Amino acid sequence: MSAERYEPRDPHGRFRYGPWRGGPDPLAAPYDVRAAIDKIGADVLSAGNVRDSLRELLREGLDGRGGLDRLAEKIRRMRNAARKRGDLGGTLDQVRAALDQALASEREALAGDESDDARFAEMELDTLPDDVAGAVRGLDAYDWKSPEARQTYEQIKQMLQREVLDAQFAGMKQALENPDPEAMARVKDMLADLNQLLAKHARSEDTTDAFAEFMEKHGEFFPEQPETVEELIDALARRQAAAQRMMNSLSPEQREQLGQLMSDALADADLASEMAQLGDNLRALRPGLDRGSDAGMRPGGESLGYSDAVEAVAEIADLEALEAQMSQSGYGSTLDDVDVDLLEQRLGHEAVRDFQALRDLERELEEQGYLSRGDDGMRLTPRAVRRLGQTALKRVFDQLAASGNGDHADHRTGSADEPTGLTRPWVFGDELPIDASRTVANSLRRRALHPVEEGGMLLDVEDFEVTETERRTTAAVALCVDLSYSMVQDGRWGPMKQTALALSHLIETRFRQDALQVIGFNRLARKLSPVQLAEAEPEWIQGTNLQHALLLATRHLRRHPDAEPVVLVVTDGEPTAHLTGDGGARFQWPSTPETIRATVAQVDELARFGATLNTFMLGDDPGLSRFVDAIARRAGGRVFTPDIGRLGEYVVSDYLQARRGRR
Repeated sequence: MSAERYEPRDPHGRFRYGPWRGGPDPLAAPYDVRAAIDKIGADVLSAGNVRDSLRELLREGLDGRGGLDRLAEKIRRMRNAARKRGDLGGTLDQVRAALDQALASEREALAGDESDDARFAEMELDTLPDDVAGAVRGLDAYDWKSPEARQTYEQIKQMLQREVLDAQFAGMKQALENPDPEAMARVKDMLADLNQLLAKHARSEDTTDAFAEFMEKHGEFFPEQPETVEELIDALARRQAAAQRMMNSLSPEQREQLGQLMSDALADADLASEMAQLGDNLRALRPGLDRGSDAGMRPGGESLGYSDAVEAVAEIADLEALEAQMSQSGYGSTLDDVDVDLLEQRLGHEAVRDFQALRDLERELEEQGYLSRGDDGMRLTPRAVRRLGQTALKRVFDQLAASGNGDHADHRTGSADEPTGLTRPWVFGDELPIDASRTVANSLRRRALHPVEEGGMLLDVEDFEVTETERRTTAAVALCVDLSYSMVQDGRWGPMKQTALALSHLIETRFRQDALQVIGFNRLARKLSPVQLAEAEPEWIQGTNLQHALLLATRHLRRHPDAEPVVLVVTDGEPTAHLTGDGGARFQWPSTPETIRATVAQVDELARFGATLNTFMLGDDPGLSRFVDAIARRAGGRVFTPDIGRLGEYVVSDYLQARRGRR
């Protein structure tokens, strides 16, 4: 269904509707779920796994929409731009410029003073350390003669204090723009209350009311307006980690000088104590944050103050986190792991819309029953495998039609019996199908001859008739598929699995009376359900144990003694393994007479049971060619050498022809 646009009433009071012209159709599905499962299935059948296939689909997108790769590329560009934003050592440059201005004003004032005190002060200024931090610390006890110089120096200390606090609290710089004792007292009260709140949270106490009271009292310092204690801790720890990474990005000399300046800025003992306690609390509550690496920022650009530099590093950290979340590289990771609020903050609403469409696709695949999530990750469901079988079977029928072998796409379902065209009255215990038309006709005839009173029975037991049938010949089919690694190396893995699923779907939907067992074999053989077959991944195991596969096929046929036995073998190599007396498998290449004898003995067992053994030989292995020709003559079967792209056509066509022959 597509959206329509509502237009206001016309003068006659009627509504008018027309095609939607307001951008993307708001009612259109973001993705075609069945097309998505087909794409995932194609990857899985071609030796992939569900988790990697789903991740690849989400990375690439579908239906012309961008996937995670497009979002990740945008994040990388923004991260690289952030790394070029400016010089992290800008605070040192700002302090140096202000300090030079203060010293120049002071020297000018001293030059006009002829006293010995002025000369002594000049000597004191001449002996100041060359580094910025040392000079600022050396002037802490200096008796300034110039009021302008004194004011500039005080502004340096106030600026440093604001930068340190604003680096930890995003709203602090505005709060302390015009500092006074009362403003600093409010900051200290906030820090004390904050540390009490975090300590209470660390003890796993209920902090709901305490947090609400804290935000009501000190919300001005937190422009992010966190809604829970966890969000508050996340915001503070993020900025603390960014500050440490920013310091790590500086040169050793810059790091030492800036560290001294920051330490001097917290000269107030109470303030320094509360800030140190806050740092300890945040490290304990969020120990996993990256505090040890540098931000990778490159010199150049504008000069950034301390708090601006910390914010720039925090942005880089956010983008790095988003990039890691988008990679979906962690085991069991899903799109629910992506921080949508952070994505919107950094990339905007359009990016969130594209991402949510991807997340909706992932959820729809689960909610519609195509994928299931377990302890071992994502798995295909039986519904998904039926969809893959349906798609594979349709492809086979299209090939059959194109090759002139007729259209086999008969959509009638199979049944266990063939109608004879005769009917008879129903008797207790009958399981034959009811003939609805004859039953209704009997009811009408009876009521015409013997009218019933109002409320009487419309149908009576004597009205029912059933359709007589005769038993249809059924088949027990064993499809043995080679799972050796050579099937993957030569590109035969996907067609082999698609063929098996197509045949399974054909029997399940149209010939339900037939019994199919898929048997996979390499060094050992095993029975496979359609889901297990679809999810089977290549194993680096040498060996082609056809003997074991035929043994399991024989057991399957014996469970259906009244069915016609049919065995189909798809392989690309001669037998190189057989079962030993202890139940293990012995492998040797090239094939040994012992392995051949064991396999032929199992072929003879099938022949005695009356089974038809048809082999679909892939590749041009001379040894395999000699072997399959020999067993075909021995068991009365046939050998096919199909092109790999037509394997499904050959197998399904052979099965259908065999059914027509049985009828």
